[in-house]
Amino acid sequence: MKVLKFGGTSLGDWERFSQVASILTDEAAQGRIAAVLSAPATITNSLIAAIDNATKGQSVQAIVEHIDTVFNHLLSGASPVLGEALESEFKVRFAHQLGQWQQKLKGIELLGYCPDEVQADFVVGGERMSAALMEVLLKAKGVQAGQLDPKQVFLAQGGILESAVDIQASRERAQNIDLNANQAWIMPGFCAANDEGQTVLLGRNGSDYSAAALAASLGASQCEIWTDVDGVYNVDPRLVNNAKLMSKLSYQEAMELSYFGAKVLHPKTITPIAQYHIPCVIKNTFNPSAPGSVVSRETDGSEAVKAISNLDNMTMIDVAGPGMKGMVGMASRVFAAISNAGVSVSLITQSSSEYSVSFCVASNDAKTAQDALERAFELELKNEFLEPIRLKSGLSIVSLIGDGMKTRKGIAAKFLNAIAAAGANLVALAQGSSERSISAVVNQQQVKNVLVASHRCFFDDSHDIDVLLVGAGNIGKELLEQIKGQQQVLAKQKIRMRLCAVTNSSKMHLDEQGIDLESWQDELAASEQAADLTKLRAWISDAQLRNPVLVDCTSNDAVAQTYPDFMAAGAHVVTPNKKANTGSLGYYQKLRHAALVNKRQFLYETTVGAGLPVIDNLKKLVAAGDELHKFNGILSGSLSYIFGELEAGMSLSEATKIARDKGFTEPDPRDDLSGMDVARKVLILAREAGFNLEIDDINIEGVLPDNFDATGSVEEFMQRLPELDAWMADMIASAKQEGKVLRYVGEIDEQGCKVGIAKVAADEPLFSVKGGENALAFYSRYYQPLPFVLRGYGAGGAVTAAGVFADVLRTANWTREVTQ
Repeated sequence: MKVLKFGGTSLGDWERFSQVASILTDEAAQGRIAAVLSAPATITNSLIAAIDNATKGQSVQAIVEHIDTVFNHLLSGASPVLGEALESEFKVRFAHQLGQWQQKLKGIELLGYCPDEVQADFVVGGERMSAALMEVLLKAKGVQAGQLDPKQVFLAQGGILESAVDIQASRERAQNIDLNANQAWIMPGFCAANDEGQTVLLGRNGSDYSAAALAASLGASQCEIWTDVDGVYNVDPRLVNNAKLMSKLSYQEAMELSYFGAKVLHPKTITPIAQYHIPCVIKNTFNPSAPGSVVSRETDGSEAVKAISNLDNMTMIDVAGPGMKGMVGMASRVFAAISNAGVSVSLITQSSSEYSVSFCVASNDAKTAQDALERAFELELKNEFLEPIRLKSGLSIVSLIGDGMKTRKGIAAKFLNAIAAAGANLVALAQGSSERSISAVVNQQQVKNVLVASHRCFFDDSHDIDVLLVGAGNIGKELLEQIKGQQQVLAKQKIRMRLCAVTNSSKMHLDEQGIDLESWQDELAASEQAADLTKLRAWISDAQLRNPVLVDCTSNDAVAQTYPDFMAAGAHVVTPNKKANTGSLGYYQKLRHAALVNKRQFLYETTVGAGLPVIDNLKKLVAAGDELHKFNGILSGSLSYIFGELEAGMSLSEATKIARDKGFTEPDPRDDLSGMDVARKVLILAREAGFNLEIDDINIEGVLPDNFDATGSVEEFMQRLPELDAWMADMIASAKQEGKVLRYVGEIDEQGCKVGIAKVAADEPLFSVKGGENALAFYSRYYQPLPFVLRGYGAGGAVTAAGVFADVLRTANWTREVTQ
């Protein structure tokens, strides 16, 4: 025989009720079954509310009408299936039950209170009506069905409102039932009978417990708990988006999960089925084809940690003081006092110095526990052998659970790292001697962050990159296009790259779940949040970003000054912005120190040579012990293009105009022609090579002669530029007579650094470099007389964006660390 249980959400309306009936019909066709039913959703709460109103002398009419409406809607849906006789049978039962409810409510109102035995019999009426309607519905479908009375099957012990089934006695009772009399048995959940024959309740999750107890009493082959989820998840799916369904788990794992907050099964439910080794399957009423989760003696040992649970609304109580140390029996007295107060303890820790013992209780019980301790230790508190009892509320217990944790090394360390990555404060840590669980106490407001970080740490082998884009101009847009186009390739490499923040000069849009790369521009335009780097930095600290990467695609000095603060907030920094590395030497050194102490990456490959791997190669040479003796290079794609066109016979003004129109130059070509951009790149290379220089130490000769008037608007400048065409043509002709070409070159040698127009001979590496190419020649201790040369295209947003993209990818195997 198989036992199936259906909860209130599975029976809440006719469509759902009918679905359950279809499931039971199909199951009954396969073999004998017993179904345990809860009351339809809202009914039990309504019945309890009716009792509360009646004791206070308040009206119960609206509540009774609601209950009547719920069952009449169910009957209305069932009516076409039932036929006249079966419909009449249920109407008689419901009318009788409704009359009993109304009669008892009048009595409760007269008494002004409700005795426990009356309440118990009153609230299980919802379950009885569910069972009654299901019985007639199955009969209408041709299933031989009958009712099991839980008061005849179950013998329970304990309080009227919170009893436990005596399984052995109930098994003996069940032997007197002729189970062959029906193919399907229907039983109301949530209740049993005590020795005196009174109706008693089975407490929280009572219907689940009823099903487990019935399976144990009948010796069922399997128990199924049908609910509104596909099974047991390895973390609360309401808090963690990518929670995973567990196909199987052991009784012990399920017990630990339920004890530490999982809502699918209660510890009371697990005990009977574990005792008699009955598999329990958690299935979804609304997705019956799903396999569900199996709780049995077997477990899936492929993962050390099986699941993560959270138990909220906890308070930690500290009993501390010099009177604790070396005093035999103090802990015993503490927990005896708590036990006598009827308070359950969820977690215990004690300091090795014996100075204090701490434990967690439900916050609702905290005051009761405190009062009990103050009474038990009144003398010690009065004489200051103990400090005042301290309570810390607003806590949650987050627990790792899994049979595979036994003897596995490093589990606790990974757990602590995940808590730190979540930016949470660890209040206490405890591990069970079975090694099946490790529990951490954290502030409840941080519990979601801890769950997300822990789930990523133990169940997600993807490398996350959370992009925070500052600057949505040409390079920024091109970068996002490249990221969008590479999503499938990145997924194959288990790299999950998301755009989590984007900001321009006026607005920003933030979404820790990821911004759609198809519609980011519309979302940014629609955002009502003003651009604010301080708020962005604070958001990074609060949001659950596993690997945040600030990508600065501006040329703004103010943005560059914020890099250390972003690193302290846990973000890497990737940028083509040269302002940070060419500011003061002190700030340059501060950046490296910030990256070091915060264990973050500061990547700026595209500040020199666009997409060429210049910085990385230079760093590797220096790290390997090489020394830079001399450098010269063409470091501007726009000037490379212009001087290439000059060599081909084009005038300076025409070449500059075409380069501007193609987007090779800055919007104001004077920014390129001044040589300052090349000077900044030379300064970066010099500093990377170990030269402690400032920008003023570089001798800068621009393309334009000093006596040329380069003032005014861009258009005015462009109109005057032809005045230099003849001058430039003479320079080109002079170089040509020497068998040389003109190039705009940056140089580093023992005399210092300079940038300017140079005549380049045919046997030099830079002779053939033009058309927007960059080329860099490093002469070092290892590379001489032939230099180490890097050469490639160096102009345009696509090349720069590709270089930024490559830098961003270098952060893939990092995880967030927070140092403040």
